[in-house]
Amino acid sequence: MTDKKDNTKNNNTLIIAEVAQAHDGSLGIAHAFIDAVSKTGADAIKFQTHIAEAETTYSEPWRVKFSTQDNTRYDYWKRMEFSEDQWLELRQHSEEVGLKFLSSPFSIEAVQLLNKIGVYIWKIPSGEITNFPMLEVIIDTRKDIIISTGMSPLSEIDHAVNFLSEADSNLTVLQCTSMYPTPPGEIGLDMIEVFRERYSCDVGLSDHSGKIYAGLAAATLGIDMLEVHVTFSRDMFGPDVSSSLSILELTDLVQGIRFVEKMNSKKINKDKLARELEPIRQIFTKSIYYKNDVKKDAILEKKHLQLKKPGDGVGADQFGNLIGRKMKKSVKKDKQLSLSDIL
Repeated sequence: MTDKKDNTKNNNTLIIAEVAQAHDGSLGIAHAFIDAVSKTGADAIKFQTHIAEAETTYSEPWRVKFSTQDNTRYDYWKRMEFSEDQWLELRQHSEEVGLKFLSSPFSIEAVQLLNKIGVYIWKIPSGEITNFPMLEVIIDTRKDIIISTGMSPLSEIDHAVNFLSEADSNLTVLQCTSMYPTPPGEIGLDMIEVFRERYSCDVGLSDHSGKIYAGLAAATLGIDMLEVHVTFSRDMFGPDVSSSLSILELTDLVQGIRFVEKMNSKKINKDKLARELEPIRQIFTKSIYYKNDVKKDAILEKKHLQLKKPGDGVGADQFGNLIGRKMKKSVKKDKQLSLSDIL
C-alpha cells in the first residue's frame, strides 16, 4: 500500500528500549535508565510524553489499578509529566551516551513539545493509530514514522498506512499485541511477513512478553526494528513491570540479536568450508586400520579391518571397497592401511 522503503539503512535491527512510565515520574530515575540502557548495546531509548490536560479526562478507567497515591488515571498521567526543559535534558543526555532519543506522543501538544526539543523518529502508540489530527501534525514534521498495531484490525492499519503514505518519510509497521504480558501464542510473529508484503515497508516487533525469546525469534525473520520494555527490577512499581525485561536481560537480548544478524549475513559453501576444515576433519574422522596381523596373499575380510582415528589415511568410506581384495604383503595389527599393501 506504500512503496516508500528506506534502502539506505544497514542490515542491523534497530533495538529500542522502552522506558515508558518505569521512571514513575522521577526525572532522576529517567536519567538513570538512560545510563543503564546505554551499556546494553541497544540503539535507542524511548519514553512516553503525557500531558494530562491535553490527552485525557478524570473518567478514564485504569488499565491496571496499581497506584494508591493517584486517585484517578488523570492524576497518574499528571504525575508522569516532565517540563520542556526536562525533556530537553533527557534528549541531550541520551545523545551524549550514544542513544537515539524517542518519545511517544499522546496528544497534539505532546507532538509540538517533542518536535521542539527534537526526536530521532516518531513512534505512534497503538491507541493513537486513528488519531488523524495528531498524525497530520506528525506528517508535517517530515520525520520518519513508526506505528504500532497492538489493538487494531487490518482495516484500521490499512487506513493508517494509507494516510501516512502521504508523508515524505519512511514508515515502519510494528506487530504488537496489547496484552501485558503477552502470552507466547498471541505474539503474532506471522504478521511480520504479512505487513512486509502488504505495505512494502520496514517492519518489526513491539514485544510485551517480558521474555527475550520473541525478540530473538523475530530477529531470525530479518526484522528492521524491535521495541521492548525495560525495568531495573521486576520488584519495581508500575503497570508495565510484568511485560518488561531487566537491564541484564536486555543486554543478553541485544547480544543474541547481533549474533543472529551475523549468522544470517553469510551463506555457507559447504564444499569450501570442508576444505578449510580439513585439518580438524582429520582429527575427528577415522581411517582404516588392520584389526589383526594379515599375511601376504590373504583375501581381506571385515574381520581384518577396523576404523580408528586419526582420519589422515584411507577414509572410512572406502571400507566396503576393500573387502575381497588380495594382500600384496604381510602387515601387523594396528598398522594404518595403505593402498600399496593391496593388489
